[in-house]
Amino acid sequence: MAEDTHALDRPPEGANADWTIPQNWERFTAEEHATWDTLYQRQIKLLPGRASDAYLRGLDQLKLSESGIPNFEELSDRLEKLTGWRVVAVPGLVPDDVFFDHMANRRFVAGNFIRRPDQLDYLQEPDVFHDVFGHVPMLADPVFADYAAAYGRGGLRALEHDAIKYLSRLYWYTVEFGLIRQGEDLRIYGSGIVSSYGESIFALDDPSPNRIAFDLKRVMRTEYRIDDYQQNYFVIPSFDELLRVTVETDFAPLYAEIKALPDIPVAEIVEGDELITRGTQDYARSKLAA
Repeated sequence: MAEDTHALDRPPEGANADWTIPQNWERFTAEEHATWDTLYQRQIKLLPGRASDAYLRGLDQLKLSESGIPNFEELSDRLEKLTGWRVVAVPGLVPDDVFFDHMANRRFVAGNFIRRPDQLDYLQEPDVFHDVFGHVPMLADPVFADYAAAYGRGGLRALEHDAIKYLSRLYWYTVEFGLIRQGEDLRIYGSGIVSSYGESIFALDDPSPNRIAFDLKRVMRTEYRIDDYQQNYFVIPSFDELLRVTVETDFAPLYAEIKALPDIPVAEIVEGDELITRGTQDYARSKLAA
């Protein structure tokens, strides 16, 4: 089912005006289902003790242990009973306004293709494994589900303030690559980590990256890169606190303040950071030397 690219600038033929398409689950091949199973089994052996309890609970509640690529209708019926969210298929990356509108209305858009067997370790563009295995279990958590919907509403407002760059950083460092305190430990909950074998280890165990206590303005000023492991991870104290900060913040003056400040480069530590672990940056230096 996969094509060379899934990034489009208008709905393709057969798609609805909101970019959704039928999943056509029956069209997935045996090889594609086997690729899902390979990815699932590899991650599920690794994540206990690393992923947040909320994520692991969502996996169980949504029955993602069943073999093969999930049927979105069946998955959505389970998810909707828990938090009101549904999963909808899209042909690939969608425009910002479409993405935010779906999130604001508790619809999670998921790519309708899966990586090839030779792409198990890295795929720049999100596929159905990243989207469903990575994201959807967290949407079974009521507090995180409320955060995701609030983010969607905030995204629609950010379009009016020409501030998508800043809000996308919040998504990146929470929904995609967030860490959370759980008791005395750090755990992963970001979809980009839980769906990646290598980064599931790197994010918690490697001495290279900085792990910094979450601060909204700091996060929204921080650049990121999409093609490698993160060199800064931001750690939230709880999902309740993440939701509270998001809901209670007046983003319009915050955007105005941030626009007047310089961006913070990837891996940089700045004054005021509450460091949980200061990274050695050995990984980044090794990449530069390669």
